[in-house]
Amino acid sequence: MRQLQNQRPVASASDATSGHRARRRRTANQVAIILKMKDLRKDSAVMLEVGDEAAGQRVDNFLLKIAKGVPKSHVYRILRSGEVRVNKGRIGADYRLQLGDLVRVPPIRIAERPEQAAVPAREFDLAYEDEALIVVDKPAGVAVHGGSGVSFGVIEQIRRARPQAKFLELAHRLDRETSGLLIVAKKRSALVKLHDMFRDGDIGKRYLALVQGRWMNQLQHVKLPLYKYLTEGGERRVRVTEASDTEGKAAHSVVRLVARWQNFSLVEVELKTGRTHQIRVHLAHLGFPLAGDDKYGDFTLNRELQKTGLKRMFLHSAKLALPHPISGETLALESPLPSELENFVAKLNKNETREN
Repeated sequence: MRQLQNQRPVASASDATSGHRARRRRTANQVAIILKMKDLRKDSAVMLEVGDEAAGQRVDNFLLKIAKGVPKSHVYRILRSGEVRVNKGRIGADYRLQLGDLVRVPPIRIAERPEQAAVPAREFDLAYEDEALIVVDKPAGVAVHGGSGVSFGVIEQIRRARPQAKFLELAHRLDRETSGLLIVAKKRSALVKLHDMFRDGDIGKRYLALVQGRWMNQLQHVKLPLYKYLTEGGERRVRVTEASDTEGKAAHSVVRLVARWQNFSLVEVELKTGRTHQIRVHLAHLGFPLAGDDKYGDFTLNRELQKTGLKRMFLHSAKLALPHPISGETLALESPLPSELENFVAKLNKNETREN
């Protein structure tokens, strides 16, 4: 007689014992894999099993994360040569890992890194949190991540404060001197969806900026392509380039006037694209540099502003509107101006005639 599909045979004592042993072996294997991740410099390849925190991630990004300090060129070389394999098969750099995949990683030479100061745990003010994401209200002066002369940033500090969290990744970036709303994903599925939404323009981002000069238009679309380059000193910079320049990337900002005084204007800038330093470069190119901007601003004015109390760049990520990456529910989040920016606006109202 054919056994019914949903009927299970009764487990014997020996079956239960073997099942327990199998679970124990799996646990031991998982522990071994974790240990091997720290030992990529050995002479033999290691096998890494993909867990929830890596499922859905591209294999090249997975390798770059577990082998920090290894040049990208080397990671892509071992992928092209077939030294990295998934489930014993060759894969491309864009292959997305699946839960339970076995990744073969060849021996990798990792440069010794100098010891870094311990990352201090820090919980930031939050505008929103659920099981899929956190929206941090980032203060000015704090980088979003370590690098470029900064030992640690928001993401490293949150991870240190939440050691039990299996997954915490930035969904986007804010400049170090920009304050306001910053999204951190708590699940890879949420991160992938958020990246898609940022790329497709499905997330509304609005910033408040104080600029030098009298901005006259109530509403203005700024469509100026931007080009990234490095200065002779190795610092990253961005400039407006000609539309015909194939190296420039299209950039679109929508500027709305909020308030205007004799020498300054407060504007709201909606980003339709998310290029590096987009707001700062667009407004400076039009003759309206941001107050306190140490890269594209009026340096003489900035020194005077510091004496009057504005010791940072006046740029604040004030509003985010997006569908929730998991549920699809509409999220509309706001962050008020920090006290140091509110206080400067109050001084303007006191010392200059407000025209709008």
